[in-house]
Amino acid sequence: MADKQSILGRISTLVRANINALIDQAEDPQLMLDQLVRDYTSSIAEAESAVATTIGNLRLMEQDHAADVAAAQDWGLKARAASAKADELRAAGNAADADKFDNLAKIALGKQIASENEATAAEPTIASQNAVVEKLKTGVQQMHDKLDQLIAKRDQLVARAKTAEAQVQVHDALKSINVLDPTSELGRFEDKVRREEAKVAGQQELDASSLDSQFESLDDLETQAEVDTRLAALKAGSSPKAVTG
Repeated sequence: MADKQSILGRISTLVRANINALIDQAEDPQLMLDQLVRDYTSSIAEAESAVATTIGNLRLMEQDHAADVAAAQDWGLKARAASAKADELRAAGNAADADKFDNLAKIALGKQIASENEATAAEPTIASQNAVVEKLKTGVQQMHDKLDQLIAKRDQLVARAKTAEAQVQVHDALKSINVLDPTSELGRFEDKVRREEAKVAGQQELDASSLDSQFESLDDLETQAEVDTRLAALKAGSSPKAVTG
């Protein structure tokens, strides 16, 4: 009985375990759940082995009880047959042989009583053992249910961890993209191009101004030459040539 109580106690402890609380307390919930799954699987195997032995012993007791009941019935029939034979012999005047059969009937009745006593004595034990076996069966089933819950929790946790890891990777990738924003790089490059274009335009404008100045200087030279020519004509006594528009 002590072994059975030990099995029941261990089953009860495992079934009452608060998985959520254990997860909250664990540094690495996934590792903790993996270990719990292994522990539960091992404990269930041990419990099932112990329960199977208990059930086997109970079935042996039930077989012995059935055998005692059957033996009591058989000895009762033998006692009835021996008593009937004794009555028959006594009626025929054979008292000596009748007494022998009566003695056989008494022996059979004694055997019947012994078998009945054994069967009756075993019945409370069998009843209590049946109750224990039912509790053990229920406990083992609850352990299986708890194991299924553990496995589901572990699988959910693994899936969530993988999702979280993927989210972290995406977040880190976005951060790196933000640091090296390609649109910002393009903007800076565009500004650089515009500055170069402006510089070229400025240089062209500068070059154009210089060329205009050169042509203006040339015009001035031509005008001065005309002035000099007309002055020479005046000095020579000639009338200067009128300029027509």
